[in-house]
Amino acid sequence: MNISLFAILMMAFAMVAAKRVTALINGFRAQSLFLFLFMLVLARRADSTELYIVAALLFLIKVILIPRMLHRVVKRIKVSEDLGLSANPTVSIFAAIVLAYLAYAFTGMIAGVPAFFVSISITLIGLFIMIFRMKALAQIAGLLIMENGMFLAAASVSGGMPFIVEIAIFFDVFLAVIILGIFVYKINSLFTHIDVDKLTELKG
Repeated sequence: MNISLFAILMMAFAMVAAKRVTALINGFRAQSLFLFLFMLVLARRADSTELYIVAALLFLIKVILIPRMLHRVVKRIKVSEDLGLSANPTVSIFAAIVLAYLAYAFTGMIAGVPAFFVSISITLIGLFIMIFRMKALAQIAGLLIMENGMFLAAASVSGGMPFIVEIAIFFDVFLAVIILGIFVYKINSLFTHIDVDKLTELKG
């Protein structure tokens, strides 16, 4: 289980250092795969059918469907895959280390649970990616990374949310990614780019 947690955290560092949209999407897929393995171990320890179903849905939606859909959007909009870094990879990794340290200090005082520390770390790193990457697709990836962090927090602290709530969240996340993907496609069709900093200039 600790190996999965370590891999989940390392994938967050890999994503914060990524320069291209496809690398960010593949990083999210890999992180979700390790999150799926973590849930499998959790389900086996608890001997819970519901947790097995949640793990299966996680694999289907976050490892297969969402990355495939995001890759399709990237292919269709045909824009530069450069993420438009407002903080270069070296500075970004240093910032991610600082955020992980702050998460460690915070969770050490409250819970001391390794999974909770990792969940807070990747939530903060996802927020960092949303703020310091200029492409709209990076905003979606950052949101998904944050959701992975919150999912891990719920799984580590309480053993998972009620089954029906988990299903509803998976459905909401998948629906949100579809809608955001359509928005990105439409924005690119209208303005021939998906740079967030340029879009802010359109405000009246």
